[in-house]
Amino acid sequence: MTKSINVLNELLVDLFNDILKIEQNALQEGHFKDLSVTEIHTIDAIGMYEARSMSEVADKLNITVGTLTTAINKLIKKGYVDRKRQEEDRRVVLIELTKRGKLAYRIHEKFHKDMIRETISGLSEDEEHILINSLEKLSSFFKDKYNLIKKEN
Repeated sequence: MTKSINVLNELLVDLFNDILKIEQNALQEGHFKDLSVTEIHTIDAIGMYEARSMSEVADKLNITVGTLTTAINKLIKKGYVDRKRQEEDRRVVLIELTKRGKLAYRIHEKFHKDMIRETISGLSEDEEHILINSLEKLSSFFKDKYNLIKKEN
C-alpha cells in the first residue's frame, strides 16, 4: 500500500508538472509567444461562440472577478479579448474572444485533443473505461477538497 501511495504521488506530481511545461513550451514555440498558460486557460474559459459575463468566467476559473479583471485587461491589450457592457443591464460586463483569441482557442483545443489521443492510443476499450473512471474519481476528490477549502475561507 505504501509503495502504491508513493508511486501514485510521484506520477501525479510529475504528470501535473509535465503538462504545464509542455503547454508552456508549445505556447512559446508557436504563434502565441505572448500568452502564458494562465492566459490561454482564461481564453479557454471564455469560449468560442458567445460573450460571457465576467462572473461566469471567474466562477469557471474559480477566481474572483477582481483577479479576472486584471487578466482580461492584459488580454485586451494583447488583442485576444473584447469587453462590452450588456445593453439590458449596463452593470453586467461581457467578454468575448477576438479573431486572434479564437485562433488561440482552436490551437489550444487541438493541443489538448492531440494529448488525449496520444494518451489513449494503444489502450483497449476496457483500459480506457478504467482510466476514465479512475480520473473521474480523482477529479471528484479534488473538487470536493476545493469546495471544502472554499467554504472554510
